[in-house]
Amino acid sequence: MTSRHKVFVSYHHENDQAYRQQFERVFSNVIVSRSVDIGDINLNLNTEYVRQIIRDEYLSDSSVTVVLVGAQTWQRKHVDWEVSSSIRDTQKSPRSGLLGILLPTYPFLKPNTYSWSTIPPRLHDNVECGYAKMRLWTTDQNKMKEWIDEAFRTKDHVLPNNSRPMFGKNHTGTGWQ
Repeated sequence: MTSRHKVFVSYHHENDQAYRQQFERVFSNVIVSRSVDIGDINLNLNTEYVRQIIRDEYLSDSSVTVVLVGAQTWQRKHVDWEVSSSIRDTQKSPRSGLLGILLPTYPFLKPNTYSWSTIPPRLHDNVECGYAKMRLWTTDQNKMKEWIDEAFRTKDHVLPNNSRPMFGKNHTGTGWQ
């Protein structure tokens, strides 16, 4: 395969770690991982400092952020922060493309159809404005390369929507409003 994108993988660490590991293993010929591993960042640090570490040390040289969407991914404050930081265009960290992947653990109401209220809200906003796409989990390297390339190209032609207030804490419930 040709050039690989530097990809940041955002996901629910407790629920979907195995899918993140599988994603990075299966697509090692397609991506260079720039993701945070469990234990890399002390979560007892000040919230803004954690955001800064993620933005400056992990996202700064990534070109696409892939959000692995499982059953409770929409609830996670870190996923929200990572998506927000990914789509910001700053001097230290240029904007990344954005791609959502629905995992087999995602609670489909109808086959292969997701509910907007059970994907991360900021990801939903960007699907709605055309900045991001939602795709179904695959292990097909050609499809994934195509999807990541598409997200990379889109970032320079569509403005993202980052207007939503950032999560202050993790959410609970069956969906967001």
